[in-house]
Amino acid sequence: MVKQILLTATILLFMGSFMSVSAQTSVKQNNTEASKTNYKFLDDISIEPAVEAMPAEPVRMAVPTVKKDLLNAAKTSSSGLIEGAGALQFKYSLLLDVEVEFLKNIHLLNLIDGWMGTRYLLGGATKRGIDCSALMQVFFASLYGMALPRTAKQQYDASRRISRTELKEGDLLFFNTTGGVSHVGMYLCNNKFVHASSSNGVTISDMFDPYYANRLIGAGRLVEENNAVPAVLLTPNP
Repeated sequence: MVKQILLTATILLFMGSFMSVSAQTSVKQNNTEASKTNYKFLDDISIEPAVEAMPAEPVRMAVPTVKKDLLNAAKTSSSGLIEGAGALQFKYSLLLDVEVEFLKNIHLLNLIDGWMGTRYLLGGATKRGIDCSALMQVFFASLYGMALPRTAKQQYDASRRISRTELKEGDLLFFNTTGGVSHVGMYLCNNKFVHASSSNGVTISDMFDPYYANRLIGAGRLVEENNAVPAVLLTPNP
């Protein structure tokens, strides 16, 4: 009897201990789950989604053109001199496509600039209108003190024939535009020449422009190599 009572008490005590441990374990698990799932947020707090920053557009740097810069520099010179070069030299370096330092005949540049844009007039010899051979008369009289014949054909006959590879400033270029020697211009440099064009008036053109290249008859020289003494003294026809 006593043994049964002790056995029963032992069983009850063991079961009580087991239930206590299970309860504690359950509480711990519940606390752990609660700690994982129960979050507390502050009121009136909103979280905006992150916005990916857009890459900045590449900065497009303006690439200045040399010619434009030179022209602007020439316009801003009040004294007419920019780093030792005149405004006219800058202007005509653009038109002739040469370095500024290459243009040394300021008298010629002034002469061209004074006549540039004058309208073409057959038989004309003033700034109200002028033709090609009369323009050559004006240029040679002013530059070299020479009196040239009146027509392009007469100027061709009076000049000494030279090769196109020998061309230098002041030489004449003769063209067949209406039959025979009918047009004349003065060579400058870099294949460019000044003349009185029937369509554009006094202007600068390129001798290798297809129109002129196809009509070029030849080149002539009236001034000696020192560019000062006339090779032939001429008098204009009455």
